[in-house]
Amino acid sequence: MSKCYHCGDNCGVRPIVHEEKAFCCNGCKTVYEILTSSGLTSYYELESAPGITPGKITGKFDFLDNEEIVAKLLEFDDHQTQVINLSVPSMHCSSCIWVLENLHKLAPSVISSQVNFPKKTVRITYKKDKLSLKKLVQLLGSIGYEPYMSLDDYEGKKKSVNRSLIYKLGIAGFAFGNVMFLSFPEYFEVEEFWLDQYKHLFRWLMFTYSLPVVFYAASSYFTAAWKGLKHGILNIDVPIALGILVLFIRSTVDVAFDFGSGFFDSLTGLVFFLLLGRFFQQKTYSYLSFERDYKSYFPIGVTKIQPESGKEESVQLNALKKGDRILIRNEELIPTDGLLIKGQALIDYSFVTGESQAVEKQTGDHLYAGGRQVSGLIEIEVLKEVSQSYLTQLWSNDVFKKDKISSFQSLTNSISKRFTLSVLSIAVIATTYWLFKDPSLALNVFTAVLIIACPCAIALAAPFTLGNMLRIFGRHKFYLKNADVIERMAAINTIVFDKTGTITTHHENEVSYEGIPLTYEESCLLKSTLRSSSHPLSRQLYDILKANEIITLDEYNEAVGKGLRASAKENTIKIGKAVYVGGEEPKAEETSVHVSTNNIYKGKYIFQNTYREKVAEIFQGLSSDYTLSILSGDNEGEKMRLQGMLPSVTSLNFKQKPEDKLNHIKKLQSENREVMMVGDGLNDAGALAQSDVGIAVSEDINVFSPACDAILNAASFKMLPQFLRASKYAVRVIKWSFVLSLIYNITGLYFAVTGQLLPVIAAILMPLSSISIVVFTTVATNIYEHKLKPFQT
Repeated sequence: MSKCYHCGDNCGVRPIVHEEKAFCCNGCKTVYEILTSSGLTSYYELESAPGITPGKITGKFDFLDNEEIVAKLLEFDDHQTQVINLSVPSMHCSSCIWVLENLHKLAPSVISSQVNFPKKTVRITYKKDKLSLKKLVQLLGSIGYEPYMSLDDYEGKKKSVNRSLIYKLGIAGFAFGNVMFLSFPEYFEVEEFWLDQYKHLFRWLMFTYSLPVVFYAASSYFTAAWKGLKHGILNIDVPIALGILVLFIRSTVDVAFDFGSGFFDSLTGLVFFLLLGRFFQQKTYSYLSFERDYKSYFPIGVTKIQPESGKEESVQLNALKKGDRILIRNEELIPTDGLLIKGQALIDYSFVTGESQAVEKQTGDHLYAGGRQVSGLIEIEVLKEVSQSYLTQLWSNDVFKKDKISSFQSLTNSISKRFTLSVLSIAVIATTYWLFKDPSLALNVFTAVLIIACPCAIALAAPFTLGNMLRIFGRHKFYLKNADVIERMAAINTIVFDKTGTITTHHENEVSYEGIPLTYEESCLLKSTLRSSSHPLSRQLYDILKANEIITLDEYNEAVGKGLRASAKENTIKIGKAVYVGGEEPKAEETSVHVSTNNIYKGKYIFQNTYREKVAEIFQGLSSDYTLSILSGDNEGEKMRLQGMLPSVTSLNFKQKPEDKLNHIKKLQSENREVMMVGDGLNDAGALAQSDVGIAVSEDINVFSPACDAILNAASFKMLPQFLRASKYAVRVIKWSFVLSLIYNITGLYFAVTGQLLPVIAAILMPLSSISIVVFTTVATNIYEHKLKPFQT
């Protein structure tokens, strides 16, 4: 049985043979062809010798031997794992993305690599002890992706803006204006001696003006088309580049052999209007930026300690300044780089690196943003303000992504490829027809067909619609990881809710105590233990306790879904469920937190749940379109109350452990249901990750789960039905945009094929069609936003 040359898997009975090599599938064969056509055959050699560097880049990156410079460039460094974000200008297509995101196959020391194609960057996580940054950079250079590293990266300066499009647009516009001016005698056929005497000079001047337009202003179209063809891909730049080339060659031949003045006016106008359309698209795309800022995605606070009084207060993340001291509780995310001042730090950096093993830190050690404290409470001193893009990037880390491919993205790619092939066929057939009927129109027809039918508008429909809806949701305190989540929301047919902290609020609960009164020392120990926990009930109980002293814990442990255990000096305390602390099962109608000290059961705190505003209306509104259920870790104390409040079709499940919730989601998905899980992000991480869409409801606690796809501010919980309807509306807008774009292309092709459309008019209409789609999607989604406003808090 043959081994696949690319992936190493068994090829089965009938391997695909190509160039005397066996492949298990067409996918592996295609990737092999991409690599070999790009001159990247070193991919198959580097596996056994990573880091081998061609002589031409040897010594170029010697400055990376300087640890101070490296420290400035790194995003993260815990002396075992390092994270670097590198600019790779040479990436240009899907094969580049594939190679860069599979660096771990070239060098096993690379843990993961994540490409940001619009920004031409790759974020790489690697093992420091096995691969230095210098060797990593040399490795990238050896396979054709040498990173760009400048002094601005070292000094942390803002990178300069790429103005090449503006320069190209200016040159094309200047040339177009002058060529039009020189063409006037040809247009009006003026019989004037001097004009006729110098018409050859005018024609060669037009040729001269066209040179920088073709070889500089239009160079990006030729480059993209060539790279696509080299990889066997018919991208949307192929027909454009072909049209420009045909116009230039035909016009040059006309002038050189004195057949006429050529089409230099149409050529320069074509490039000018194409670039003008690209400029407006770029500006609009920048306006609808997908680079979210952390204030949009983290509507949560952090506990700050006043240095003089020691008083604790909850503040917004953007209010943190260098030198502030903050508390990080068990399971909380470290929001910014800081120094460990107090407490036992055991940091889980899997959010940053993908490595699940927690790292112990000592007082004075540097702690990086994105780490999660998993061993009680610590205090840290802020070293710098919260990095906006860094935390956003952490949330979008591929470590926590499922393979959820956008169907619209796939549809767009499919349409674009097939449309380009169809357009080329139509252009050849139509040109052949006109060569026999009227040769003077053949060139115009060929060029107009290539330009007018560009599927750019189709490609813009989904990203602009979903991107604008993402921003609208953000303004209403519903923060999504990426735009594709909207598409998945539209397909949901089953919604599962957690109870505590999700449909209930912990701000207004009534709490009473039954049992043996706690001593002052026990109360201090209880409050100090609760201080380390992020659970909503723990936070509420902590706020109402009147103990005067916070003591240092010798030991702290939190059993997810069960309770807390801590010790100080000779005393030990357990807080949580009755079975965990050694108490009796509570009454069915109550929600309670039980306490035992030194293995002696003390009593319980009884909570009367307060449900969020309009919970009954929300469930009633959702019940007609969705299958609803509630999963709660609590007992059945609220069952009767919930049955009277919620629609009768709502399924109620109590005493659910975290793994039970996850298995429940799996069971629903096995029944071909599209499931959305709405939880508080604490005990629901597994269920949130398993669901098709996971939404974490957040109030004011610095708890954030990378498993979720969205964060819903608790104040906007009552708008959930409107958000779901809006997602379906967004999908309809995309489909309308596809229809409009196809109608435009079919209409444009008709006029182009029949010879009624000049290339320069086609060049004006093509970017206008793209801009019109952007305007349509933006206006359509903004109009819908008015339907959300009445539901604001």
